[in-house]
Amino acid sequence: MESYKFIFDGKEYELGIDPNGELINDEEHPVSGIEIPDVLALLNQWEEVQFDIAHYDQPCPNCLAGKAEKEKYFKFLEYHFYIYSKNGQYVTSNISKDMEDISFNKLLKKGKVDNSYIVSVVVCVSCGDYSIEIEQCDI
Repeated sequence: MESYKFIFDGKEYELGIDPNGELINDEEHPVSGIEIPDVLALLNQWEEVQFDIAHYDQPCPNCLAGKAEKEKYFKFLEYHFYIYSKNGQYVTSNISKDMEDISFNKLLKKGKVDNSYIVSVVVCVSCGDYSIEIEQCDI
């Protein structure tokens, strides 16, 4: 099973394919050819992945951490990167090994890609449940 492990504030988190993890693709312009195992593989190959603290107004749907305490904001970890597509099909990402010294604009001018998406990996600091959200960027 493919997984991605990282340590934040002394706690180890493991993002696996099963049982937790959810992929939320753009509703209007979904990109095909990329699934959770692909995202985990990208994270594993990129040495500079760095999660940061983010606060949301909704608790983790899995553990509801902070809800009983009636907190206003709920703590998560987040990491963002970009993926690029051609005709709605995934082509590459800005954290792919083949993208060193190549920009989205260069790929766009060469006709290799025609769209970009931001990928947000969001992890609950309490239970490690996570989601991967893909949203189209404005070009």
